[in-house]
Amino acid sequence: MKRVIAEIAKTVDADLHKLPLLHRLLLPVLSFSSSLYALSLSLRRRLYHLGLFHHRRLPVPVISVGNLTWGGNGKTPMVEFIAREFVENGISPLILTRGYAGGDEARMLQRHLCQASAKIGLGANRGEVAARFFERYGHMDPRGLGTGSNTEKIGVVILDDGMQHWRLLRDLEVIMVNGMLPWGNGHLLPRGPMREPKSALRRADIAIIHHADMISDRQLKAIELSLLQVKSDLPTFCSRLAPSHFFEVRNRSLKLPLSAVSGMAILCVCAIGFASAFVRSIEQDIRMIRQRLEELEHNFGAKPMVVVTEKDYDRDPGVLLELDRFEVFVLCSTLQIMPFADRTEEDLKNRLKDVCR
Repeated sequence: MKRVIAEIAKTVDADLHKLPLLHRLLLPVLSFSSSLYALSLSLRRRLYHLGLFHHRRLPVPVISVGNLTWGGNGKTPMVEFIAREFVENGISPLILTRGYAGGDEARMLQRHLCQASAKIGLGANRGEVAARFFERYGHMDPRGLGTGSNTEKIGVVILDDGMQHWRLLRDLEVIMVNGMLPWGNGHLLPRGPMREPKSALRRADIAIIHHADMISDRQLKAIELSLLQVKSDLPTFCSRLAPSHFFEVRNRSLKLPLSAVSGMAILCVCAIGFASAFVRSIEQDIRMIRQRLEELEHNFGAKPMVVVTEKDYDRDPGVLLELDRFEVFVLCSTLQIMPFADRTEEDLKNRLKDVCR
């Protein structure tokens, strides 16, 4: 059913007649559900506006990283990028994440930032989670940015997937846009992929088009134009995920270069939100994966390698250990800011620093 809904979400209204019968039969139900979702969004915003729901201000600057559509937007890699920038400038960031799907994003962040001064708080009530961290570590005035004096005291809070978390006030709203599928069919959940209407872009301070390396310059310009039509002064940047190395599931400490897979038969399995670069889901059926691996082994005459994303590894490492006959490698990637128009990575970093000045 999730696959059917995802296919509908990618289909514009003009092409609905091309969908299979089952998909079209679901449209009235999904449309009605989307109307209810829109009503709940409007009511919630109204309650905050009337003061019946209360905002909360934290004692340090808050940066939110979020999106308007589901999956594949690069939120968590961007959170890591921002956290590293503050760590390098002597400020200890606190990352607050709700921890959907068992907290795989949090586990990935913990592994990447384990040697840094960044802290990670997991929980639905992010204000209360932050309060506990402030009580334990304290907080600092981050205006000493650039001094290089690292401290355990928290100087900035980063909200992972924070755009729809309206309770916490923020000083900077960063919105990630999936360049390969910016708005889907334009409808709200569950009829489409939109978590809020495009008008919510007016709350954004920065927009970042992710997967920019996978689309043409013409498509990039079209996406930027669609952003500027909502907010004419919205600064737009571009990002990509750059593969860096592999590690083996049975030996995480062993890092392998990308060249390690040269000339090998590879089966990519993936269950992340937007998996165009991968061809299978690790969570569907382990027997199917075994069968496919055996076919590759027969056809290529060598033991094939299984490659998964870090997010899938953190979701359930034990599942991957069941593929005991094969080598299972995890592909690690880092987010990079690509030059776009006259804006560079340094421009983005300066905007982040401005929050703490």
